[in-house]
Amino acid sequence: MRPALKPFCLVRSCIAALLLAGLAWPACGAEWLVQPGESIQAAIVKAAAGDTVRVARARYTENLRIEKPLKLIGMDRPTVSGGLKGDTIRVVAPDVSIEGFIISDSGASLGGQNAGIYIQPGAHRARVAHCDFSYTLFGLWIEKVDDVRIEHNLITGKRDLDSSQRGNGIQIYNTTGAQIIGNNISFVRDAIYVDVSHHAVFRGNRMHHSRYGTHYMNSHYNLWEGNDSYFNRGGLALMEVRNQVVRNNRAWGNTDHGIMLRTIQDSLVENNVVAGNTRGFFIYDAEYNTLRGNLVVDNQVGMHVWAGSVRNAVEKNDFISNREQVKYVAARDEPWGVKEGNHWSNYVGWDRNGDGHGDVPYEANDMVDRLSWRHPMVKLLLASPAIQTLRLIAQQFPLMRAPSIVDKNPRMRPEHSDWRNWLGKQYR
Repeated sequence: MRPALKPFCLVRSCIAALLLAGLAWPACGAEWLVQPGESIQAAIVKAAAGDTVRVARARYTENLRIEKPLKLIGMDRPTVSGGLKGDTIRVVAPDVSIEGFIISDSGASLGGQNAGIYIQPGAHRARVAHCDFSYTLFGLWIEKVDDVRIEHNLITGKRDLDSSQRGNGIQIYNTTGAQIIGNNISFVRDAIYVDVSHHAVFRGNRMHHSRYGTHYMNSHYNLWEGNDSYFNRGGLALMEVRNQVVRNNRAWGNTDHGIMLRTIQDSLVENNVVAGNTRGFFIYDAEYNTLRGNLVVDNQVGMHVWAGSVRNAVEKNDFISNREQVKYVAARDEPWGVKEGNHWSNYVGWDRNGDGHGDVPYEANDMVDRLSWRHPMVKLLLASPAIQTLRLIAQQFPLMRAPSIVDKNPRMRPEHSDWRNWLGKQYR
């Protein structure tokens, strides 16, 4: 096979630009073209470090191994099939870029960690972009690498296997500086599984029809921003972590929780939407976090809070039309909304001075709340003097109340004017 070299004018421009920048004579790299019926692996073997291998549209049944830095680019979306064995592509060298392929038919061995693309330890700065993963056990397995970029890929798993026998869409272990951006992942075990990986960005991903959108633990200083997690068992599951920023995500229609915060400290959780889940937030053993500006709407339970989840700043959140606003399990009251308050759609107090905050505290799950959930017709009387009197009497007699979330500054109006758009998002 002969390399299809770049046009001389392009090479000359490359050289001139580098000379103007004061750099040494460049190694621009040759280009190799793989035609239908030829071997991609043969071209990879012949190529030198820094070369580009372009692959024409066709179906290639090969298990590729890339042991040198190069670019592997698909032209008009060729398919690389692993023939249902091993990894379809294994990346060994650093600085490998793979773009524009349909990657299919990995093996099905969980013990062997078979993947569409396996990025093994030491393959730093790998980039995989604009690829479709079809019928792979793990979409990508990424282990002990720095600064990997996985962006704008479509990943679906082996849908005919039971959920527990599938691999994860993207599996990341012991990495630093990963960029996981704009991927669409479905029908896998967990869409994105993260363990011992720090200083990463997870932005703009769509995770659906899986066990967990994100199964994530032991990882710190990461950003979760603008992700959609829906129609899973659980949305985002962030466990045993600290120093997270969880911002502008949307989790709806998950059959368990929208966002789980378990054993988490020193993190910011703001401006997220959790709608139509069994539990909007599940908060367990969480301390010294800030939950601010979140919309918690139309869940069976808005927030389930227990196991010593105290000393968190909970401000300017909207709790709207949840069957149970907060399920709180503890031995004493916990103050929320100390500075700015939260909005509660079932608050029946008043605002006589017009400052936008209720004049009496809101208590989650008092006697009236429990009565209204057990007998929904009671909601027709929530504004009546009788119901308000019952609520006030219950506050005066400690034997009639349980430890509760207490918001002394309840906001009379929600921050999110579009909250009605999030009604009816349950999985059906």
